[in-house]
Amino acid sequence: MNSITQKATLLLVDDEPLVRETTAQWLRLSDYEVEEFDNAQTLLNRFEANDNVIVISDIRMQPLDGLGLMSQLLQLAPKLPVILITGHGDIDMAVKALRDGAFDFLEKPFDPNRLLETVNKASAQRQLDEQHKQQQDYLANVKGIEELILGKSVEIQAIREQIKTFAQIDTNVIIYGDTGCGKELVAQALHEHSHRQSEPFIAINCAAIPADLFESELFGHEAGAFTSAQKQRIGKLELASGGSLFLDEIESMPLAMQIKLLRVLQENTLERVGGNKSIKVDLRVLAAAKGNLQTQEAFRQDLFFRLNVSQVHLPPLCERGDDIPLLFEHFCQQACHEKGVTFRQLSPMDHETLMLYGWPGNVRELRNVALRYALEANSTVAKILSGYQAQSSHVNLSPLPLSVKVQEYERSLIDQTLKDCKGNIQQALDSLQLPRRTLNQKMQRYGLNRSDYLDEG
Repeated sequence: MNSITQKATLLLVDDEPLVRETTAQWLRLSDYEVEEFDNAQTLLNRFEANDNVIVISDIRMQPLDGLGLMSQLLQLAPKLPVILITGHGDIDMAVKALRDGAFDFLEKPFDPNRLLETVNKASAQRQLDEQHKQQQDYLANVKGIEELILGKSVEIQAIREQIKTFAQIDTNVIIYGDTGCGKELVAQALHEHSHRQSEPFIAINCAAIPADLFESELFGHEAGAFTSAQKQRIGKLELASGGSLFLDEIESMPLAMQIKLLRVLQENTLERVGGNKSIKVDLRVLAAAKGNLQTQEAFRQDLFFRLNVSQVHLPPLCERGDDIPLLFEHFCQQACHEKGVTFRQLSPMDHETLMLYGWPGNVRELRNVALRYALEANSTVAKILSGYQAQSSHVNLSPLPLSVKVQEYERSLIDQTLKDCKGNIQQALDSLQLPRRTLNQKMQRYGLNRSDYLDEG
């Protein structure tokens, strides 16, 4: 859901005309829209809390200075990025402002390129905050089919339209998609939006049933049909009559069962194992497979053509990247609600990791990572993924990009240093040998807050 493409507008306030005009000109050359103000009160009067803006303010102004302006702005919009421009003697004041919510500060005379770099980072953070707000609004208002099939990508919107159409015509459907794409959710949506919705939805994973139990599982059996059959059992086909039968991984169904299933679909009748009574059934089959059933030698072509009335092709998660942060946030919220823990917004680093990773396990893998992220307060997406990879030898695991690994290592070093220093920023600066401004930017990027370390130890 990457719908925000417009850059934030920059609100620039400085009571020195030459500084203000040259700074505005530089920023406009970098393709930013800039509004200029010669005093803080004028900017405050113009400000709207929902605007996509970034504020750049000098500190020393009269009658309202930059710190007073920032304080009032953050009361109206707590996530607003405010960049302060300071004189040499204002450094201690600016450092305090960082603790009070300023995005960053630059010392006069500042390098225009450094200002642009800071503005770009603030713009990226603003975009992430706006995306989070849009996702919250979307998740709060989903209804109908979107409650099962979440997403705003073009691909998933097309899937929902297919489901609406196929649900009404009551045909058999083959749902294609890789492991973890949500094939059963699609089957449930097809059932719940059809005239069969008040009847049973019966799901069977064909790969999970031992071959010698398959017939009894599908057809049921009469008492005494075999040694362990002490009483009558109704099979899944009979239970699904009038409703929908979901056959997951149908390519794993034994050949003998394929023949028997085909006969049931042709004649709309079945016999329980050990019985001789013909039982009428009304089945709609929703079958799921990972690969094209028509090209699989172990799958009967006549059964394929009986099932292949309609098809739904689910894209892998990596092909619907706009939905990745939305789904991740949805799963995090679910976990937080169930466990009674506080939801935390993604840091810029976590967001970048989500978008760079390949997600070979698709939505199922994303959900598992989201649950861990929600319940482990100090976790990062990269750390969770690295842990999964260290514990598994699965050949299909997607490697983490080098940039993500480097950032996770840097984050862990800063995190440990802040723990060792119990939140003392000066000690952390000395230990890491970083300028204060650089440490502040990295802490923002990695979602590290000084207050989280003050009581440790």
